[in-house]
Amino acid sequence: MVSLGEASRALSRASPVMSALVERVGPPRFGPKPAVVERFEVLSREIVYQQLAGKAAGAIWGRVRQQAPEWTPGAVLALGEAPLRSAGLSGAKTRAVLDLAACCEQGTLDLTRLGRLSDQEVIDQLTKVWGIGTWTAQMFLIFSLRRLDVWPVGDFGVRKGYGLAHGWAQAPTAEELEPLGDQFRPFRSVAAWYCWRAVEA
Repeated sequence: MVSLGEASRALSRASPVMSALVERVGPPRFGPKPAVVERFEVLSREIVYQQLAGKAAGAIWGRVRQQAPEWTPGAVLALGEAPLRSAGLSGAKTRAVLDLAACCEQGTLDLTRLGRLSDQEVIDQLTKVWGIGTWTAQMFLIFSLRRLDVWPVGDFGVRKGYGLAHGWAQAPTAEELEPLGDQFRPFRSVAAWYCWRAVEA
């Protein structure tokens, strides 16, 4: 298994722009890898965070999470819609969290098996859940499964960061960014992480 440090050094060799980012930001930090039993909670959190700024999403997730002492599919289904909505979750995201819980409870989605599947198979499995799209599945691949070669071109932060790092006036579109990630294979997830840091910087 290649370390994140090795991946960042490979990116530095692949691109002068990435080399400058690596030097400025330092080694990548992905945080602890969630345990298998935490995957349902991680996905629920990712649904809450969709299309929201981090601080606002964090506040809503904090209130949502307080609705159940143990965040399991059965506990969430027992809650039902009203407590999730009262915690600040939109109707669409409430439906998505409940559908995720139902799929896990009924066995149509087995989160324990995802680590043995290919990236595309993981995306195919997760996007069967109502309200989970490619972006959420890719975030799960990167941060929960630690897949190192995911290129989330649908993420505006990645596109903006790539443009800023290269001194462009405008962020590239998803279609424009897709082939530009080829130079970072097989460490496109780490390249995306540095693009996010470029926005913060």
